[in-house]
Amino acid sequence: MATQDTIAAVATPKGQGGVGIIRVSGPLVPTLLEPILSQTPEPLKALVGPFYNEERGVLDEGIALFFPNPHSFTGEDVLELQGHGSPVIQSVILDRLFALGVRLARPGEFSERAFLNGKKDLAEVEAIADLIAAQSERGAAMALRSLRGEFSREIKSLMKQLTQLRVYVEAAIDFPEEEIDFLSDQNLMQSFADLKAQLEKTQQSVAQGVMMREGIKLVLVGDPNAGKSSLLNWLTGEDTAIVTDTPGTTRDVLKSDILLDGVPIHVLDTAGLRQTEDLIEQEGIRRAEAALLEADHILWVVDASLPMGEGVKERLADLNHCNVTVVFNKIDLTLNQPGEGYHPELNFPVIYCSVKNMLGMGMLKKRLLSLTEGQQGGEEGHYMARSRHKHALAMAVDNLEEAEVLLASKQGELLAESLKWAHRSLGEIVGEFTTDDLLGEIFSSFCIGK
Repeated sequence: MATQDTIAAVATPKGQGGVGIIRVSGPLVPTLLEPILSQTPEPLKALVGPFYNEERGVLDEGIALFFPNPHSFTGEDVLELQGHGSPVIQSVILDRLFALGVRLARPGEFSERAFLNGKKDLAEVEAIADLIAAQSERGAAMALRSLRGEFSREIKSLMKQLTQLRVYVEAAIDFPEEEIDFLSDQNLMQSFADLKAQLEKTQQSVAQGVMMREGIKLVLVGDPNAGKSSLLNWLTGEDTAIVTDTPGTTRDVLKSDILLDGVPIHVLDTAGLRQTEDLIEQEGIRRAEAALLEADHILWVVDASLPMGEGVKERLADLNHCNVTVVFNKIDLTLNQPGEGYHPELNFPVIYCSVKNMLGMGMLKKRLLSLTEGQQGGEEGHYMARSRHKHALAMAVDNLEEAEVLLASKQGELLAESLKWAHRSLGEIVGEFTTDDLLGEIFSSFCIGK
């Protein structure tokens, strides 16, 4: 895709620094070399020297790198000016470029051009932003795998398998006079099964990548005075919530963001669940129950020093479809020892601890860390991913399952249509099928200069 305008932006962070890099990309780059550098640098080799203004006065001294198309990040002619990291100097150089017909780049426009010019697919350019924003070594490694194309290659392999299925099915539709019943071929049915298994495996990797990028929502819930607010303060390392012996102190959902082993966890402390005539507390309880519906995992906190009422057991029974850990807190007031296990009556994993006396808290932390490791253990083989990738894969799986039903009933034309939509869903991940709105949403979140 040829672009008509030339863009420029500072590619290093704002503020003072030893080096400041200005990146320029577009068709005007070859015409900028002589006015700014007073010479044409050899492609792909560093040129050390001054950067000039219109009167041949020196604006700065540094390194210039010229990348002729298509041998550049954007696939266009690119010039990088590596000068001193002074905001004043960078501003002066940008003004010089603007006077020569260059405009300021939009956020993410360099990466957008790399995508539009076929240098990177959409999943790879998204990984650039994810790598920059990575908050842990683990997250950076996952983003780098996506940037290097491992995720894209897996998606394209799935698309290739889908293409082969589509060709086979279309042949069965186009040549109905053949005596062979193509749609009853056992190899075709096995291909469906293999593709579905691979799609589900990819879904697991993507779910882990989404969790690493966007975090998990952890909801603390339970009876009043069970120790939820104390647990929140332990998780955040701060006095985030007020802790008193008075029931109903927490009236609203308190939200805190923490990093656990590099994974963002959005912790929600909720109002204690009980019968009350207090209208404000009733609203807090309603919000607590609403938070349960959005939770990725629930820590149900129980006061171990008190008998567990049938009401608690009933509420836990209603959550059997959810990811729940029951935390028996305040064991310092009982004869219980710190420990963990599986409670057959509650049908959930349990941990016995005391937040106040720090008994069993290592076990609780280990349990929380296990939530971030995914079903395949660790991050090996996982990629940094986004919610849109997860949604697209889910749509592909739904379409493939629909196709399996149609295959069994030998409805060839409808089968071909379902396979086409599964193929299209996967294509949205790497950018084979995109809309301008989607591209605008993706690249607007990037840094200027990237």
